[in-house]
Amino acid sequence: MRTLSILAMTAALAGCVESEVVTGRRDFQAMCASCHGESGRGDGPLAGGLEAAPSDLTTISARNGGVFPFTDVMGQIDGYGRGQHYTGAMPQFWPVMEGDLVVAETDPGIMTPTPKRLVALAAYIESIQE
Repeated sequence: MRTLSILAMTAALAGCVESEVVTGRRDFQAMCASCHGESGRGDGPLAGGLEAAPSDLTTISARNGGVFPFTDVMGQIDGYGRGQHYTGAMPQFWPVMEGDLVVAETDPGIMTPTPKRLVALAAYIESIQE
């Protein structure tokens, strides 16, 4: 349900949800598909040359008990949420994501100004869950 409130706030601040989905899809194709693949399954054209295989992004919810960890996914994308397991293959995208902000619920009841493109990209990744 948190994602719904994020999308609703994004819609209120940015105009409409569909434009955010389009932005998220476009950013996914530009920044993620070369490694994670067009479908997000980790089979992009650069995947074979990486030391660690890219994650299958379509199974994030399944790996998390059926819940999409929206804030954690944003942390992986922007680079702030990466732990010691990080291999260095995935770039930090926070410089690309700078710009317009929207208010996103990062914890229950905690509303945080967050880059609009980061929210849109995480929402797109949530939309490809199997």
